[in-house]
Amino acid sequence: MSEAPIITHVSDKNTSPLSRPTSSRCVTETVNGSHRFMIQGYSLAKGMGVGKHIASDNFTVGGHQWAIYFYPDGKNPEDNSAYVSVFIALASEGTDVRALFELTLVDQSGKGKHKVHSHFDRSLESGPYTLKYRGSMWGYKRFFRRVVLETSDYLKDDCLKINCTVGVVRSTIDCSSLQPIQVPDSDMGSQFGMLLEHMEGSDVVFSVAGEKFHAHKLVLAARSPVFRTVLFNEMEGDKKEIVVTDMEPRVFKAMLHFIYRDSLVEEELEDTSSASIPSVTDTLTAKLLSAADRYNLTRLRRVCESHLCKDISVNSVSRILALADLYHATELKAVCLRFAAENLAAVMQSDGFEYLKENCPSLQSELLKTVAGCDDDCSSGGGKSRSVWAQLSDGGDTNGRRVRQRT
Repeated sequence: MSEAPIITHVSDKNTSPLSRPTSSRCVTETVNGSHRFMIQGYSLAKGMGVGKHIASDNFTVGGHQWAIYFYPDGKNPEDNSAYVSVFIALASEGTDVRALFELTLVDQSGKGKHKVHSHFDRSLESGPYTLKYRGSMWGYKRFFRRVVLETSDYLKDDCLKINCTVGVVRSTIDCSSLQPIQVPDSDMGSQFGMLLEHMEGSDVVFSVAGEKFHAHKLVLAARSPVFRTVLFNEMEGDKKEIVVTDMEPRVFKAMLHFIYRDSLVEEELEDTSSASIPSVTDTLTAKLLSAADRYNLTRLRRVCESHLCKDISVNSVSRILALADLYHATELKAVCLRFAAENLAAVMQSDGFEYLKENCPSLQSELLKTVAGCDDDCSSGGGKSRSVWAQLSDGGDTNGRRVRQRT
C-alpha cells in the first residue's frame, strides 16, 4: 500500500505588509466677490422698451466674468412695464457654472431698509444655481413695482444703487494633513564662493598693487556691465592679466567676495567703521562704494549706502554727503541732506562743513533747497517759532540758542 503524500505549509516571511492607509478631504466652498452698480438718470432710462437693459461693467469672481442687467421697462412683455427687472449674467465663457447670488437695492434714506434677495445663509432645496453657458442669467423679472419704486427711498436724485454679490462654488482637495516639504535656503552664493576660493577654471588674473586675484570672466561679466565691456570687448585675445590701479587689494578682494557671494563680510565692515577711523572716507565701506560706482555694481552700492547711513552724525554727515554725491549714491545723499537740514546749526560748526564749503560748493545749494523744504514742513505744522533759514546766519538752533558741536 502506497504512502499518503505529506503536504507542508511554508510561510512566506517576505510577504509585504498592508500599505499604510491614505486619506483625503474634499472641501466645497464659495469664492465670493461683490460689485456696486449705480444707475444715474433713471427717469431718462424709462421707455427704452420691454426686454432692453442697462448693463454694468463686467466684474470678475471665481475666475468668471459677471454683469448686472437692469431692465427699466421690465423683461417680461406680459407685465406691461409694471415692474423693473434685475438679473446677474455670466459674461464670460463657461459651462455649468454653479453659484450663489445676492441682489440688494440700497435704501438711500440712511434707514438701512434695503431690499435684499439672497441665496446666502439659507438652505436651498436644489442647491446653488447653475448657469449653463455664457449669457445665462439669474434674477427677478418682477424685482420691484415701478410705481412704488419711483416714490420710495430707493430712488434719490434720480439715482438707483444696486449691490450684487456672487459666490462661485469651488471644490478642492484639502492636503493640509500632508507633511510639508522644507525648502533649504539658497546656497548659490556659497557655491560660487568656493569657485573663487579654489580658482578652478579661472581665466583672468587681476593685479592690484602687486597682489594677484584669479577670477572667471563669465561670472564678472554677468554681475557687472563694466567688466563685461572690458573682458569681452576691450581685452586682447591672448591677454589674461589686467592691472587695476587706484584700488587697494583688500577693497578689490572684498568686491570680488561680493560679486561671487552677493554678500559682504560684516565683521570687516564693522572693524573699519567710521567710529574707529578719523575720516569716514578711509573706511572700507566708503572705498567699496567707490568700487561699486566704478564697476556699476548697483546692489553693492546700495549695501554700502545702508552701512554708511548708520554712521551719519553731526560731525560725519558733510563728508558722507560728499561721498554720496561723488559716487551717485542717491538714497544716501537724500538722507544726508535731510539730516543736515534738520540739524543745520550744529552741522555748520563741524569741520566737515568747512570741507563741504571748500570742496563741494554745489552741494550747498542743494542743502539750502532741502532746508527750504524743512522750513515749509515746520511752517505747515506750526510747531517752530523760528525759520530754519535763520540758522544759516547766526549758527543758532530754532529757538535762538547757540549749539555746541557734538563730539
